[in-house]
Amino acid sequence: MVPDEKIIREMIDDNSLEGYKKIDKYNYETIDKLAFHYREILKLIGEDVTREGLLDTPRRVAKSIQFLTHGYDLDPEEILNSAKFKEDYRQMVVVKDIEIYSLCEHHMIPFIGKAHVAYIPNGYITGLSKVARVVDAFSRRLQVQERLTTQIKDCIQHSLNPLGVAVVIEAKHLCMAMRGVQKQNSVTTTSDFTGAFTRKETREEFIHLIGSKLS
Repeated sequence: MVPDEKIIREMIDDNSLEGYKKIDKYNYETIDKLAFHYREILKLIGEDVTREGLLDTPRRVAKSIQFLTHGYDLDPEEILNSAKFKEDYRQMVVVKDIEIYSLCEHHMIPFIGKAHVAYIPNGYITGLSKVARVVDAFSRRLQVQERLTTQIKDCIQHSLNPLGVAVVIEAKHLCMAMRGVQKQNSVTTTSDFTGAFTRKETREEFIHLIGSKLS
């Protein structure tokens, strides 16, 4: 590594030619600082940080937390605008079953689930993969599910100005399953709608589509 180089760019996405480059970045100065604190945490919980299995754990966890929160380095609106096209299509566009991996901001324990996103174009569409990338950009931060739902909706509404946006998220929160109330089978569902999706018939069509299976 070049001594003055603070950021190492890794795992360049194959879709970089679309105009938006997804790059996983590790700031090694930050990793060193995080690793120091994780080492102290291990000591405080009673572990022996000198034993073989834990020698590299502080740095591994430091890199892990940078990856799990890399959404702070992404601009969701830039992601959408990088593949924004004029198109005279005014029917529903649905991207469903988008995997979500996020960290609860209250306990920093994962919540995992799926997002279902739809919009009705109003002169512009975006690349389908960009909808999933927007979900990832917001979920890879410290989050609460309610805010995550609204952030995705607001981003699409602001960037594309569609006739309406719908977002439904279903997630399992490990902070409820592993600790606290310890309910392993509970699932939390949140939703948010704008424009045309505030009408009952449009919203019902969306709910039907995300619940149906292709034959």
